[in-house]
Amino acid sequence: MPPTYESQRFTTSDGIGLHCLHWDTKAGASQRAPIILLHGGGANVFWWEHLADALARHRPVYALDFRGHGDSDFPEEREVGAFNVDLEAMIDWLGREDVHLIGHSLGAAVAFDHASRFERTRSLVLIDLARGSTKGSGRRARLALALRRTYPTREEAIARFRFLPESSHPTESLRTRIAAQSVREEPDGRFGYKFDPGWFGLPSRPRPDPADVTCPTLLVRGKESQLLGADAARELVAAMPNARLVEVANAGHHVMVDRPEALAAHFDEFLGAQPED
Repeated sequence: MPPTYESQRFTTSDGIGLHCLHWDTKAGASQRAPIILLHGGGANVFWWEHLADALARHRPVYALDFRGHGDSDFPEEREVGAFNVDLEAMIDWLGREDVHLIGHSLGAAVAFDHASRFERTRSLVLIDLARGSTKGSGRRARLALALRRTYPTREEAIARFRFLPESSHPTESLRTRIAAQSVREEPDGRFGYKFDPGWFGLPSRPRPDPADVTCPTLLVRGKESQLLGADAARELVAAMPNARLVEVANAGHHVMVDRPEALAAHFDEFLGAQPED
C-alpha cells in the first residue's frame, strides 16, 4: 500500500535542515489551521504514521523531525531550546501562526512552552508530559537512550528496537513498523537508531507558567506511566485555565503505541469540539 504522506524539507534561520511528513486533509478543509505532531526524545515522525490518517480527517497534518532526530540534520553544536526554534521555524515555513499542537513527552514539553508564549495556538494535546515521575525512572530512560547501541546488520537493529521507557503493550507489527523507519546505517557500516544521544545531556528550559497556556488543552496520561504521576497530572490541569485530563488504561508512557485506538478516539472528541477556523 503506498504511503499517504508527502516527505518535505525546510531550513531554519540558523541553517539546520529539517524533515517533516505532510498528510493532506481528507475533509476538503485544506485551509484550516494545521495539526503539528511533535515526537518524544529519541523518536521520529514515523511514530505518528499509524494515527495521522485519522487526524487528517479534521485538517492538514504535519509531523516534524526535531534536529538530531529522524531524517533532519544532525548538527555538531547542541543548544538548549533548539527544538523550540525548530517548531517556530516550521510554523514560519507553513506561513500561519494558528496551529493545533500535539506532542508526546519531549514534544509535549516543546508544545507546552510554545503555547505559553504564542496566543495564536488554537489547541494543545500533551501526551504524557513528564511531571512527578517515579523516582529514577526519567534518569534511567535518559541513560538508556544515551547509550545508543549499534548492530552489525539492519535486521538485528530492527529486532533489538525497544521503546524507552519499556512499553509492554504495543503489537509486534507496530513495533516492527516503527523500528524499520528508525534505523540508519552509520559511517562505520554498522546500524543504529535515528537520533543523536548527545541531546540527552543538556539541561531543560525553565518550565512555563501553566496559567500562561490559555488555549483548549487536553492532557493525556497513560495509567501505567512512570514519567507522569497521577497527582502531578491533576495538579497541572488544575493550574491551567482551559484544560482537562484523560487517563488511558493499559498504557504506559508511550500511549500512542500502547493504545492507539483509544488515543485516536480522544483526538476525535477533542479536535471535533474545536471551533471552525
